[in-house]
Amino acid sequence: MSWTTPADLRAQVQRLWDRGDLLRATVTDAIAWPLRLNLKAPSAADLSDRFEAVRDWVRAVADTPKVRIGWREWNHRVQGTQRLPVAVWLDALQDALAFIGKIRQAQRFEALWQQTAATHPTLLSWLSRRPIQALDLADRWERLLAVVAWLQAHPRPGVYLRQVDVPGVDSKFIETHRGVLAELLDLALPPEAVETQASGVAQFTRRFGFLGKPVRIRFRLLDPALPSLPGCHALPGVLPDITLDANSLAALALPVERVFITENETNFLAFPEVAGAIVVFGAGYGWEALSRAGWLHRCQLYYWGDIDTHGFAILDQLRGHFPSAASFLMDRETLLAHRSHWGEEPEPARHDLPRLTDEEATVYDDLRFDRHQPRLRLEQERVGFGWLCDRLACISTGALVSQSPCS
Repeated sequence: MSWTTPADLRAQVQRLWDRGDLLRATVTDAIAWPLRLNLKAPSAADLSDRFEAVRDWVRAVADTPKVRIGWREWNHRVQGTQRLPVAVWLDALQDALAFIGKIRQAQRFEALWQQTAATHPTLLSWLSRRPIQALDLADRWERLLAVVAWLQAHPRPGVYLRQVDVPGVDSKFIETHRGVLAELLDLALPPEAVETQASGVAQFTRRFGFLGKPVRIRFRLLDPALPSLPGCHALPGVLPDITLDANSLAALALPVERVFITENETNFLAFPEVAGAIVVFGAGYGWEALSRAGWLHRCQLYYWGDIDTHGFAILDQLRGHFPSAASFLMDRETLLAHRSHWGEEPEPARHDLPRLTDEEATVYDDLRFDRHQPRLRLEQERVGFGWLCDRLACISTGALVSQSPCS
């Protein structure tokens, strides 16, 4: 049976609630009343073939509370004159809310609206756009408004979230609600108080002028002759493993000629000694922090990543900050020499990478076009240690890449 049931009528009104239309209607003219609901009624043939079912349906619809029913009389040749519903109306917002049991929730939203209109009218557009979310936040709304007010009084404060001093609000509250706060603050703050280039929850602190967690960069000295940090003493045969924030690294200015970058921690820890060199661990796509160190731009950088499409994509990104960076152990010879260690890349990249050399682009094309095997990957930790040492010897003698000493 495809006739509209009372449950179907409620579902129609529930959809209006779920879309936020009924909540918007509590404070705006979002819905014109009376509101007609969709109704699929029995046909004349149904009266003949399913008379008892039709009579039960009429009774059920007639007993539906809070709705107004439009009736029509049918003169049926077998059943005689019959009175059937042909339209169902909700005459007012309160009827619609009572029909699905949402009167109390709507009253709460209306109270939120009035509170916001009195203190932060610029945020009413957000309430209108996201009324269901606002209702979910009702028990926290006052604290959210308090954070907005604090930022209005202290634009781009230059402090950590922990230092925001608002009654009932701690740093965890702000961190938990960064998404909604970002939307509210974008509306409430003047344009000069918002760094629009910083977007997304992860860049909340930067967008609104808070101090963020420092980016930390880890590196190892590969030459015992290099100066270390004061008081930094390594175990015999183990060169210093140092972690600094990006600003401290930028101020360090080590007298090195070569910088190796690897994504694998085991490779980082086992990287052999190289005269006048350091090895950096785990930069990935985040090269901006590393590029702040001006002294690194005077060194020859070597990037050692997986021989797969994303490894070359990371290399391409690196060259956006260090145009002269060279790839290391990411060549066709290394790939073919380690055939027994080939694996699969879950989701290969397919886009063009404009910063690759001709030789690198050839290997990348072989990978993205599956010329050796589908989704081919050679992980960097599967390259033989002897192979690594031989290639480093070539660099040291100048047979692979010419040196570019720091000045």
